[in-house]
Amino acid sequence: MFKMAKKILLALALITSLNANEELSKNEIKQIEQLELFQRANIKVSKAYDVGSLYLLDIVVQGNNDQVFLTKDKKNLIPGDVINTATREKVAIPADVASIRGKEAFVFGSGTDEYFLFTDPECPYCKKFEAYFPQIEKNVKIRVFFYPLSFHKNAKDLSIYVMSKKTKAEKIKTMLSVDVNDKAYKNRKYANGEYEKLEKELAEQMDVASNLKVQGTPAVFDKDGKKVVWVNLLAKYGIQVK
Repeated sequence: MFKMAKKILLALALITSLNANEELSKNEIKQIEQLELFQRANIKVSKAYDVGSLYLLDIVVQGNNDQVFLTKDKKNLIPGDVINTATREKVAIPADVASIRGKEAFVFGSGTDEYFLFTDPECPYCKKFEAYFPQIEKNVKIRVFFYPLSFHKNAKDLSIYVMSKKTKAEKIKTMLSVDVNDKAYKNRKYANGEYEKLEKELAEQMDVASNLKVQGTPAVFDKDGKKVVWVNLLAKYGIQVK
């Protein structure tokens, strides 16, 4: 345990910036897979990034996905989380967000700072985050995906209800205000086949979330696929969460 802690502390000391992430080539990945440990454990590397003084590896071990760190001399493999000392955020392989543009339910905001949000209408933290949306509308362009969590029994139907609105303005207004006690929500009606169509669209958004390994909400990614803590996002625009 002590040795592991020393390795993680070493990693914390080594990492200085994530802004220069570079994906390793297939040839470089192949060289890593030739290391004795990788050969013996049959570890396959899906992706690898140079994150400064370490390599960040997305690996598959016996069918299970994981992320580990490898020192540049390739002598030490470091499991577990590593936190960037400058940003105080977990170092992680960026998500592939380029392929999901256009698959969102709608886009919020008229700004230039692009984000991808996975939200649940019954998630209290989502609602708290979204309550600040009017204050950042001119700064951001947030691509909104619905990801109703299984333990929120009304989240799926609330998501579909928001998606059923005809205009983007109506969708945004409904997302920011709807709850299960709303009279309009309780009396909702759908045209023939409309619910099934919206249900399919929601399933596609949930598949996107699953492929990005989203596990909870709100989940936010920036334009480069890096995870963003929603409180930090608001702080960027001078907003302190109360």
